[in-house]
Amino acid sequence: MAQVEPIKAFNDNYIWAICSQHEQHTWVVDPGQSQPVLTFLKANNRRLTGILITHHHWDHTDGVAELLLQFPDIPIYGPKDSKFSGITHPLSHNDNVTIAGITFKVVETPGHTLDHICYTNEQITFTGDTLFSGGCGRLFEGTAEQMWHSLELLKQLPDTCQIYCTHEYTLANLAFAQAVEPENQILSDYIAWCHQQREKGLPTLPTTMGKERNVNPFLRSDQANILTHLPTDLQGLSDQHWQSFAKLRLWKDNF
Repeated sequence: MAQVEPIKAFNDNYIWAICSQHEQHTWVVDPGQSQPVLTFLKANNRRLTGILITHHHWDHTDGVAELLLQFPDIPIYGPKDSKFSGITHPLSHNDNVTIAGITFKVVETPGHTLDHICYTNEQITFTGDTLFSGGCGRLFEGTAEQMWHSLELLKQLPDTCQIYCTHEYTLANLAFAQAVEPENQILSDYIAWCHQQREKGLPTLPTTMGKERNVNPFLRSDQANILTHLPTDLQGLSDQHWQSFAKLRLWKDNF
């Protein structure tokens, strides 16, 4: 199986490199910058074979044009009907893509943006800005109900599935998660582990779906007591789970 390596970009982005073990082929996910990718490829004597895009935001796509100058004609996979015009292989819900010997199913996950897709299988999944460790993306284009449905799709992945998102937001997300569920011991233990990782200069990612089910409030909006500590100005009737999710998202936006 291919190996997944983090390439640091900007202040808190990860460009994930999917490296074939038997050849020098490498795919990258969401290259917001080109130079970190070129540096990684040179240091590891690898060649860029293709690019996966999850959505159109600049910090996920701005490096593509310069990478194409170095590696012309490589395929650029990404969502159909995207605002990013550089996609050569547009993808829709339930499409399959095989790269570096790994087959991914495409899952459309509108919410953060309307064009957002995730690349999923039972072992590893690239979630872009839809699902973070301890959090989820802001609702820039989609609705709370759309994002809740998107997260419900991702929740169908096995507990052991490794989740690769694009930002090192984990500790900030977990601070909010602890405000939501201060009694959650699994969450407290995870926070301690994440602090140790960051103190060593190591990523907190990938996480796993099983971990996220236990610590991520946005995946836990169906829990009976998830709104116990909700600020008074957000309290009110929440008949459906997506409405609880919407209240949590509003709380997080101003946390």
